[in-house]
Amino acid sequence: MTNESNPSVPVTSEGAERRAPARAEPKMLEILVCPLTRGTLSYDAEKQELISRAAKLAYPIRDGVPIMLPEEARRLED
Repeated sequence: MTNESNPSVPVTSEGAERRAPARAEPKMLEILVCPLTRGTLSYDAEKQELISRAAKLAYPIRDGVPIMLPEEARRLED
């Protein structure tokens, strides 16, 4: 079954669209920095997060949008 407005997007039996995980655009990684350290970020495709090693935080990417709020970030283990 597909979405009538966008036939290339599959729809689940409950009617909700099912999307593949978003990928971080290389240009986005060139522009974005950690809001706390102003350091570079790396992309974790499996967890859909942008990683700041300096701040030891992982910023989530939700629906393809990076959430660059420290209070939303996951603290990384040492």
